Amino acid sequence: MIERRTVFKAVAAVSAAALAAACSSSSNEGTATPQGAGGDKGGAPVAPVAKITATPAAGAKDADVREPVVVKVTEGKLTEVKVTNEGGDAIKGELSADGLSWTSSEPLGYGKNYTYAAKATGTDQREAEFKGSFATISPAKQMRATLNPGDDAEVGVAMPVSVKFQGGAPKDRAAVEKALKIKTSKDVEGAWGWISPTQVDWRPKEYWPANITVEVEANLYGVHLGGGVYGKSDVTTKFKVGRNQVVKIHTPDHVMKVYRGGAESASYPCSNGLDSVTDRNTPNGTFIIMSKEPHAVFDNARYGYTNVNKKWACRFSNHGEFIHENQDNAAAIGKTNNSHGCVNLLEADAKAYFDSAMIGDPVEVTGSNLGSPTSSDVKDWFYDWSSWKSLSAAK
Repeated sequence: MIERRTVFKAVAAVSAAALAAACSSSSNEGTATPQGAGGDKGGAPVAPVAKITATPAAGAKDADVREPVVVKVTEGKLTEVKVTNEGGDAIKGELSADGLSWTSSEPLGYGKNYTYAAKATGTDQREAEFKGSFATISPAKQMRATLNPGDDAEVGVAMPVSVKFQGGAPKDRAAVEKALKIKTSKDVEGAWGWISPTQVDWRPKEYWPANITVEVEANLYGVHLGGGVYGKSDVTTKFKVGRNQVVKIHTPDHVMKVYRGGAESASYPCSNGLDSVTDRNTPNGTFIIMSKEPHAVFDNARYGYTNVNKKWACRFSNHGEFIHENQDNAAAIGKTNNSHGCVNLLEADAKAYFDSAMIGDPVEVTGSNLGSPTSSDVKDWFYDWSSWKSLSAAK
């Protein structure tokens, strides 16, 4: 009868910001001084035939930080290209094998000025030069995002991928989703869904296949999130989905069953939320194990208890529900539902389940009079597939 405690790396993608000066420019091309006589009889010099252009164009003020700097030449080959930042450091780049272009290979900084200088030898064997500078976009604000699960985590088959934004809500949700990528070692159907203004999750249509790897890229740096706000940095993670373990509780039965790979592996007598008081029912829905605490302290002033210590507590809802030991309630376990919403187990059973449980394991509750708690911020599995897909901003 103890529960209801409220607990609970750089680049990518698509930018919604249009690069106004993204076309090539030759307005700043230098003209090589002809060597020797040449030109018409009046002695006018003949310009080198090699033409060097660059993107962003010389003088651009709002260059996209994710688009590469590209320097090209016609009627010749590039012999030298250097793009430097405000500190005079050269940014990385590579000359193509045919000598016709040079492309930068590192992202640019926000609100920075860059200078380029290039030389080429034309088909007329004369040297052409090109110089210029440009500036990158300056965001009104930069917004940071985090990813969960973290690197090298091993999680259960119901674990969603969560992208959470810090310091505000992105206005352009479609741009965010275009910047997010999921790669799995086995094909998995899934979709993104916004479960709050600051959180977008990806969940599979069905539970993840067991024992696969998942790689996630949130390529948000340089992405216009709306209202002059841009992504602060890219974030990535790689994690593993472990064995398939599912808990099933039909509350009137007073039994918690554990399934491994689809087969029943354990059955524990339990006491669930008090049937006669709907607000104290263990709510229906598919939840996930959110955290594990060998020792937990429970408080609920509404029901008149504080600082109650219980062992082997596995949280499965931010509404306040846990699976935990309650040896003090042994007389009711397996016979009567009298808790405040938690699933009470005998100590030995609670320890056995705790040792088997993994963050992200599904907990399926049926038979209750209480619906799924919308106040929980891990509610991905409360939606049927059609409803979940409707939460996406992608068109």
